[in-house]
Amino acid sequence: MEHWGIFTDNKSKKADFVSNLQKNRLPEFLNLKGSKGYLFSPLALKKFIEEEEQHGTKIISSKEQALKTMSSGEQKKALWSNILKESPDYIILDNPFDNLDAHFQDELKKLLTNQSNKILFIQLASRKSDILPFIKKFAILKENKLKILDKKDLKFKENIPRLEGIIPPPIDKTEVDEPTLIAFKNVTVSYGRKHVLQGIDWQVKKGEFWQLIGSNGSGKTTIISMITGDSAKAFGQEIYLFGNKKGSGESVWEIKQKIGYFSPSMTDKFAGRHSIENMLISGLLDSIGLYVKPTEIHKRIIKSWLELLNLWESRNSLFKDVSLGEQRLVMTVRAMVKHPPLLILDEPTSGMDDNSAKTLVNLVNKFAHETNTSIIFVSHRKEAGLNPEKTLELTKTEKGSVGKIVY
Repeated sequence: MEHWGIFTDNKSKKADFVSNLQKNRLPEFLNLKGSKGYLFSPLALKKFIEEEEQHGTKIISSKEQALKTMSSGEQKKALWSNILKESPDYIILDNPFDNLDAHFQDELKKLLTNQSNKILFIQLASRKSDILPFIKKFAILKENKLKILDKKDLKFKENIPRLEGIIPPPIDKTEVDEPTLIAFKNVTVSYGRKHVLQGIDWQVKKGEFWQLIGSNGSGKTTIISMITGDSAKAFGQEIYLFGNKKGSGESVWEIKQKIGYFSPSMTDKFAGRHSIENMLISGLLDSIGLYVKPTEIHKRIIKSWLELLNLWESRNSLFKDVSLGEQRLVMTVRAMVKHPPLLILDEPTSGMDDNSAKTLVNLVNKFAHETNTSIIFVSHRKEAGLNPEKTLELTKTEKGSVGKIVY
């Protein structure tokens, strides 16, 4: 079996390439015409989730749990089992380890390796460290052109833009008098018989830089939703936000005014024709899109941010047309432009290539070094170069995940 690893970056026309593979418009070196292939990707999972919701039946998931409610790891195991039932000749693996913790990555690698002498794999990888060990043939997708690589070509040069200058100041800064922004006291959460969190004690103080890490399904999302105001599980708990007990009268809007938040799923809200400059200005105005004339102060502040990101020359480019890496940088800055007391970045590097992820990590480190904003960086993997002061690590137990603070 001549398995192939195809390196992609955030400027690769990956969607077009995958579409051509599915339509058997294969590169000559693959020579798989007449073979039966399947796609193992977030796109395939999304299709099955939509079918389950539309028809009200469970297509590839278990009878007990809908696909949508599963963790990333469980979803990928369900998709893998479904594909194997079809006896495929080849499988296209689109960044198979994205959003998986180390345990699930190891488990998936074993499943793939066990089938590597029966099924041909074509792995699309944004991170070099994700390439499967049994793959010996390589190519790289630049824009929409595919180039076969020699062994000497596998040592890619890092091309990480330097972030020149300082973080621009806020126009109006939101002040919080309370030194402790978040306090969890013996917080325990269950959904029916499913135990999620057990006795979490945690404090985030002004200016601290935290990483929140844990395996898939360990409760990271539950903790964040209780902070941002989106989870009813927070009420009745000993949770204090900005000095006030959760549910003591503050509105969700009042809480969110003090929090900058970014998750990759948020990019779906910005499908309109917004330039990246207007995207950032709208962050100053708390709107999705820009519908009022910005002031000169707005323009000057955003120019400074774009120059910091080396994106000033691209300011008129449409957000939907720039690379995934550039989109993530813009959205991360958008969450930070008002210098909120608290910034939460929820898996911001998911799907990013190595260079783009390192640039974003450098940007977050710069936030921590040059501002008083408290930062919570949520991740399933420990990003190289990230410099949090403290880490809250969640570990699963039968009674729910427990938290360990690592300095």
